[in-house]
Amino acid sequence: MKYKIVTNNPLVKKEKENIYFVEGSYEDVLIKVRDLVYKGVELISHPLGASMRMLYSPYRSIIVGEKNKVVDPFHIEIIENSIINYRKNLEGRKVDWIHADDYALIDNELLKSTLKDLEVK
Repeated sequence: MKYKIVTNNPLVKKEKENIYFVEGSYEDVLIKVRDLVYKGVELISHPLGASMRMLYSPYRSIIVGEKNKVVDPFHIEIIENSIINYRKNLEGRKVDWIHADDYALIDNELLKSTLKDLEVK
């Protein structure tokens, strides 16, 4: 399976190939993924983290697939709702930059796990 990783995580940038590196925030990563989905790129991993706590991470890595001839409306719904939910959850709380190194490590490990699962399929 061909894929790319959309990320703003500096650890992922150092360790992985096939990336779109986003100089910006978690929200900027979501917006980049949204732009790709509107061009027909498929979502492979979910845009939001595995837990509420991960929403306060400054880093996010999302796996996208190949560009299709047809835009998938389900993927549009997922990414649009993810952006809305992210913004809604950050209204009452700020990004946790104090633990940024820990979040970078967790995001990288979650990415490795997801990639390993993709190889098995």
